[in-house]
Parts: sequence; C-alpha cells; structure tokens
Amino acid sequence: MTISNTRPITPELIASHGLKPDEYQRILDLIGREPSFTELGIFSAMWNEHCSYKSSKKWLRTLPTTGPRVIQGPGENAGVVDIDDGDVVVFKMESHNHPSYIEPYQGAATGVGGILRDVFTMGARPIAAMNALRFGSPDHPKTRHLVSGVVAGVGGYGNSFGVPTVGGEVEFDARYNGNILVNAFAAGLAKSDAIFLSEAKGVGLPVVYLGAKTGRDGVGGATMASAEFDESIEEKRPTVQVGDPFTEKCLLEACLELMKTGAVIAIQDMGAAGLTCSAVEMGAKGDLGIELELDKVPVREERMTAYEMMLSESQERMLMVLEPAKEEIAKAIFVKWGLDFAIVGKTTDDLRFRVLHQGEEVANLPIKDLGDQAPEYDRPWTPATAAAPLAAGDVPQANVADAVLALVGSANNSSRRWVYEQYDTLIQGNSLQLPGGDAGVVRVEGHPTKALAFSSDVTPRYVEADPFEGGKQAVAECWRNITATGALPLAATDNLNFGNPERPEIMSQLVHAIKGIGEACRALDFPIVSGNVSLYNETNGQGILPTPTIGGVGLLGDWSQMARIRFAAEGETILLVGAPEGLGTHLGQSVYLRDIHGRTDGPAPHVDLAHERKTGDFVRGLITDGLTTAVHDCSSGGLALAVAEMAMASGIGAKVSAVAGHDPIPVFFGEDQGRYVVTVKPEHAALVAERAQAAGVAAPSIGSTGGTELVLGTAKPLAILQLRSAHESWFPDFMDGETLIAAE
Repeated sequence: MTISNTRPITPELIASHGLKPDEYQRILDLIGREPSFTELGIFSAMWNEHCSYKSSKKWLRTLPTTGPRVIQGPGENAGVVDIDDGDVVVFKMESHNHPSYIEPYQGAATGVGGILRDVFTMGARPIAAMNALRFGSPDHPKTRHLVSGVVAGVGGYGNSFGVPTVGGEVEFDARYNGNILVNAFAAGLAKSDAIFLSEAKGVGLPVVYLGAKTGRDGVGGATMASAEFDESIEEKRPTVQVGDPFTEKCLLEACLELMKTGAVIAIQDMGAAGLTCSAVEMGAKGDLGIELELDKVPVREERMTAYEMMLSESQERMLMVLEPAKEEIAKAIFVKWGLDFAIVGKTTDDLRFRVLHQGEEVANLPIKDLGDQAPEYDRPWTPATAAAPLAAGDVPQANVADAVLALVGSANNSSRRWVYEQYDTLIQGNSLQLPGGDAGVVRVEGHPTKALAFSSDVTPRYVEADPFEGGKQAVAECWRNITATGALPLAATDNLNFGNPERPEIMSQLVHAIKGIGEACRALDFPIVSGNVSLYNETNGQGILPTPTIGGVGLLGDWSQMARIRFAAEGETILLVGAPEGLGTHLGQSVYLRDIHGRTDGPAPHVDLAHERKTGDFVRGLITDGLTTAVHDCSSGGLALAVAEMAMASGIGAKVSAVAGHDPIPVFFGEDQGRYVVTVKPEHAALVAERAQAAGVAAPSIGSTGGTELVLGTAKPLAILQLRSAHESWFPDFMDGETLIAAE
C-alpha cells in the first residue's frame, strides 16, 4: 500500500516541526524514503526534547535509580517504592511550563491532570499533590495575571478531582519574566502485587482507546514545549490542552475498577504527543508492532486529519492492551462511567507502526526506531565555575530586627497562605500537615500508624552560582525537610528545568547539577525513581535561573510522633542541631544579601553530605523517641528566619542569644547547610546533649521559648503580631494590586 501524503515536505515544514536538517536526514536514512506529513508529525513528536530526552539521556543514566525499596524506577509512567505491609507509593513530578505561560489556567490545570494520570495509570489511587511554581518579578506587568491563572488552574483541577494539595513552592525572580515554571507532583497508593505497566505483551491483541474524545487541542504541544519563546508566543495558544477534572475522576474510577478484573495487559496515559507517544511506547517496550485505525477513534470535532488525531493532546485519555476475553466486561465498566471505549487497533509481530485513515495507510514506520533511534547528543559544555568568595570583612551590616521584619514580609519569604488556601488541602481526610511547614504529611488509609511525608525543593540562586553544589543542596534540603517531620526519606523524583542546552554554558549547568544530584542521592540513599527534563526555558535568548526541582517522599512509621515547626510551649530549650562553630558563617547567595542589600554574589553554600546524613539521622532519632517538641529545617534566611517562622506558627515568642565575639549578621542570616532548629523540654535537655555528644553532632543551646516577642541577641524585640502582619500581608496586597515590589 502506498503511503498517503497530503503535504509536500519542505525545509520550512521540517524546521517548523523542530527538526534540524541532520535529524531529517536521519529519518530519510531510517525509512529509505520521504516521510508523509503524518509521519513527519510522528517523528517530530517522538524526537523532540520533551519526549526523547536527546540532550540529557547521557547524563540521566548516571543518576542512582535503584535501592532495596525501589520496585519501579525511571522508564514507566511513575516510580514505585515499597512502604511495607504490601503497600507501595507511586509518584512523579512533571513540568507544564510553556503551556502555563501561554494559557495559565488551562496550562496549570492540565499539568495537574497529566501527573495524576501518570499515577493512576500504574494502578494507584492518588492521595497527595504538590506544585513548585516560579514566576517573574512582581512588578512585571504579566506576573499578577500569571499567578492568578496558574493558582486557579491548579486548584480548579485538583480540587474538583478530589486530591489534597499538601505542599510546594512559589517564588519570584525577574529571570522567569518570559518563561514561568509550573512543576506538578502527584503520589498515589497501590498494592505491590497490583502494579500496571505500559509494556504490551502478545500478538493480535486489541488496542483500546479509553476516556474522553479527541479534539484539536494540544496539537503540537510536545514540540512547542521543546522550543524557545519569542514574540510569536500568542500564536501558540492552540497548542495548549483543555482539561476536564470531572471526566478524569470518572476515568480514575473506571480504570481502577477495570484493573481488578484482570482485563488489562498494558496501559499507558496519553500525555505529551497523545496517541503517537502512547502507542509507540507500548509497542516498542514489548517488542511488538502496533496497527491503528483512526476511523475508530472517538472524536469531538469534524473532519480531523490523521496528523491532527495522532498529535492531539486532548486530556483524560488512555490507551490499553486488553485481554480479548474480557472485552465486554471492560466495555461495560467504561459505559457505566460515561466514558468512551473503542477498539482502535491491534498488536502485531512485525515491529511496524502502521496508521490507517479513511482507507489509506498514512504512516508505516519502524516502531523501535521511533524511540530507540531518536538522536542522542553529547552536547558540548563548559568547565565548572564557581562564584568568587566574598571578600574578607565584606559583611554588609543592617539592624537585625529590621532585617528580619523586611525578610518575613518580602516577595520570596512571606506567607503563601493566599496560594494554598485556594487548594483543597483536607479532602480525603488524611492530611496531617498542611502547606506552610517543612513537608506535607498524609496518613496511609487503612493502616493505624503509617503516614507519608512529601517535600519539593530547589534553590535556583545556589544552582546558578555553583551548579554542582546547588544540585546537591536541592536533594539535601528535600531530604532534610522530610526528616524534620520524623519521616525516613525513601526516594525522589526530579524535574530539571533549564534553558537552551545548545548553549555550552547552559549545558554545563545541566551536567554539573545532575552530577551534584547524583552524588547527594547516593550519599543519602535517596534514589531518583521518576522525573522529567524541561529544556529551552528561555525567551529571546534570556534563560531562566537553572531550577532542578527535587520532589521527595518519606515514611513515618507512627504519625503520632510526627514533628511540627511550631513551638509547643513556653519555657522550652532551643537547640541548633548541626551548627558549625559560631552557629552561622555562610552569607554568599543568601537572602539577606539579596533582599536587604540587593546583592547576588558570593559562592553557594557547601553541602557536606556526611554531616547532612549524620545530623539528619540524629534528629530523626530524637523525634522518634519523643524527645523533641518542635523541629524546623534551617535553610534560606538562616537561623533568624527559621526561629521567626516557628514563633509565627505558634504565637509563642523566643529569646535567642548572640554568640560572644561573633558578628551577629552571619550568625542569624548565614545559610550554612545541614542544620535544624529543635526545641526540647527542659527536663530532656541534658539527655539530648548527651546523645548529641555520643553521636558527634553539635547541638548548642541557643535560647528559650516564651513571651509574645522574638528577641535575637541584642536586637530590639519584635512582637509576633507585628511579624505575622508583615508575613501574611505581602501576598494578598500584591494580588489586590496594593503592592508593587520588585522581586528581591
């Protein structure tokens, strides 16, 4: 049969599909002829950066992805980790950056929808969501609109679907003015003997289309996500998908019900590149061919072409290989839930990907080559560079109390309550710690004591100053935040957001950040089990800050021992566990320098991974043994911000001593890593000190809780009510248009 071709293949058409001339030549060499228009679209979808990881594959292979608890690592829809008793947690993080900048509500909403599908495709019921959001400068004319749309989209989809949002990040920086980041995380629970994979098995089996109908929304979305932005950004609006969370909720219930029948042989979410990517991946993984008949695909628009149907990214759709004897059972389930169920093809034994439309063969390609033969680049990268150290004595001074008040009320350190109160954080009734603490914690339903902790972290200013140390720090802080609840960190997912990898300096950021992430994950037994790479995050040649987000999961054996950040009572002893001599020394890249003095210089803080692990294990032991009353990771903003956040969360004041002979600025605002602020009852202080000495962990007593004011050294007292007012007011004032403060 002759391949039908509806459009001539020109150099301009090839370029518009994101394919370089040498990549197109590779296609010609593989198939021995000119591709059809539909085939060009299929190659474009499978070979773009978003789907093929062609610039990052070499480096991703260096990450640790296995461990005693890892059941499924990267390569499937999501990672799977054992949490004992036959239970597993299934989780992943993915970006929806470009769509969210073009169309913030639908871009963010469908980002949430896509990551939820990745989780329940594996057979897991979603129990928690997080999102890591990065916006441009608050005084940029688009920022408020983007914040409003993205937050509404995240909440609109997650709330309607019925999954609690338990954590995340929101930060502002002018470097995201033209390219915001929306990274969505989801986790679900399943049984270890009921995990579903995407590898097709068996010849001549029905390939089934499930869920919502196919439309033209999202056509070319994966290709658009693999390109830089320019002034034509508004023209890309049609490439953004449209979500329907109520249909997705029905799809979840139908899929989980179907999975119990034994009908599912393989199942794959239709995400980036839609029908193309899902069909190719299922067949290629199983060493099988796939034949699709597009006339059988349920559509919601008239006269759709084969090209549009193959590249549509319409939401709430799945592709499945079905046990033939269970066809009627499966169909009845989907009809009951009001969803489409259509047999649209079959598996074959010839390793070909065939697409038929209106009696014509519009594609006939080698299925393995679509994935396995995608270009893989070893792109050039520049040697590692680190920012110069601050000059001796270069510690700009400020009034400590005034600086704390300014920091808690600044764009990047103020309360995110305005954001998370638009999310349903309590639905399903298992949320134990809500946004605003170190990590979200969710009870494992059906188990009397078990809970899971979730955190998402990265400090982009550190990564830019030193990608290797910044990569380590992102992992370490995520591990630390989980540890601060008392949970044992189990595994992580990553979302690597960078600019154009064809620029050696950007590729260098990616390479060194991955090296740092890998080193930290190995040292902390915190393997990467899933993830996503988002490159070309730049507009008109201006790249974003390098932002390799780490999402982590930890296990609490007994949630009644869980630690919180708020002070529990007056008269308790405050310890700074893991403190260096002098309590704080590192000011390079600190928020104190950036937000108080407008400086972004100095090196990123060094992460001593052996110290990180020893200190974290010690703190977790104290929590498990009931010897702590409050615990808070000490990181951005240093000791001053950590103690202020604990006081504001509880309404209880604190008095923290200055360290004789030391400059109070680095003591209170230094961002040395591997530290926790811990409170203990006075009667436990001696025992904790003994345990710290035995473990070789510094745990100096630095003050006590009590009163209604925060007193830092000799600085003037700060009323907690005053701190809270500054902390809580920035975001609502900004969104009401009353504040226009440039991102500090």
